[in-house]
Amino acid sequence: MTGPRFTDLVASLPASVPFVGPETQERARGRPFRARLGANESLFGPSPRAVAAMQEAARETWKYGDSQNHDLRAALAADLGVAPENVMVGEGIDGLLGYLVRMLVGPGDTVVTSAGAYPTFNYHVVGFGGFLQMVPFAGDHEDPDALIARARAVGAKLVYLSNPDNPMGSWHPAERVQQMIEAVPDGTLMILDEAYIEFAPGGTAPPIDPDDPRVIRFRTFSKAHGLAGARVGYAIGAAPLIAAFDRVRNHFGMCRISQAGALASLSDPAWLAEVKAQVAAARDRIASIARENGLTPLPSAANFVTVDCGADGDFARAVLAELARRDVFVRMPGVAPLDRCIRVSAGPEDHLAVLAEELPAALAAARG
Repeated sequence: MTGPRFTDLVASLPASVPFVGPETQERARGRPFRARLGANESLFGPSPRAVAAMQEAARETWKYGDSQNHDLRAALAADLGVAPENVMVGEGIDGLLGYLVRMLVGPGDTVVTSAGAYPTFNYHVVGFGGFLQMVPFAGDHEDPDALIARARAVGAKLVYLSNPDNPMGSWHPAERVQQMIEAVPDGTLMILDEAYIEFAPGGTAPPIDPDDPRVIRFRTFSKAHGLAGARVGYAIGAAPLIAAFDRVRNHFGMCRISQAGALASLSDPAWLAEVKAQVAAARDRIASIARENGLTPLPSAANFVTVDCGADGDFARAVLAELARRDVFVRMPGVAPLDRCIRVSAGPEDHLAVLAEELPAALAAARG
C-alpha cells in the first residue's frame, strides 16, 4: 500500500510553523495566559459598526462570499484614491503573499529579504522552491541600500521591505522608501509590507502610484482595525499584476462575515482614531515599564514595543520563558543581534498591569 506521492519539493521540506500561536502554547501549558501581549493583535477590539455588520452578515452565511470582493475593493479604492483594478483583497497579508510568491517564484528563483524580517514570507518562498538571500539589519532598521544591492547582484525576482518593521518597530521616512522603489532593478518586484502603517508618524508612507510596476504594497485589517481573526488583507499595485491574482487565488477564500466587517470598519474613521490613540498611550506605558526595570524600549511606529534586554539572545529567551511561566505571552525576534530583545504588543491597562507585576520576577529568574 502506497501513501500520498508528495512532490520532490514538498518531500524535501521540514514541517514548520512560522509562529506558534498562543492557543497552542496554552494547551501545552494547561492554562491560559493572563496577558496576551505577543501577537500584535488589537486588544482594543474592532469597531462597533464592524461587530454589528458581522452579526447581521452571520444570518447569510449560507451564501458564499462575493468572489470579486466588489464592494470592499471599491471602498478601498475610493479611500486610497486609486481604481478598483489596482486593489486585490485576500485572506490577510499572509494569504496574499502566498499567492504572489506562487505567481512569481519558481524552483531556484532568488528572493531577497532581511535576516529577521517577517518569517511567514520566507515560509512561502521556500514552500514554492525559491532561494532566500538575506541581508542584515543596519542597527535596528532594515537596510534599503543593502537590499537593493543584493537584489541587483543576484537578479532577484522579489525584494521585501516592511515599513514600519516587524519585529523591531522601526521605520524609514517616505523619501527613503521612495528612493528604494526608484532603485529597484529591472525584472525585480519590490514588496512593501505596510501592515502597521496606521500607527506610523505622518510622512512614513510614500504616495501611492498605482501604475508603478516596480512595487506592490500590502496592508491589512488585522492590526489597527482589530479584525485579525477575520483575515482581511489587501494589495495595491499596477492593474496587470493585480489581475494576475485571479489566475491562482482561491476565489471564494473570503467569507461574507469578513467582507462585511472590513467594509463597516472602513466607514468608521472615528474608531480607528480612538484605537491609534490607545495604542500610542500603551506604547508609552510599555516603555515606562521597561525603563523601570532597567531595560531599553526602542522607538516604535507599530502597535508594539521592542525592548532591548541588554544582553544576548540566550538571556532574552530566558526572560521570555520566565514571563510565560508567569502567564504573560510575549514574543521576540529570532535572529541575532535582534534577539537581544523581547517584543510586547500594545494592550489595555489590565494586561499591561500584569506585565508590570511579573516582569521584575521574570528578569530576576532569568539572571539566575
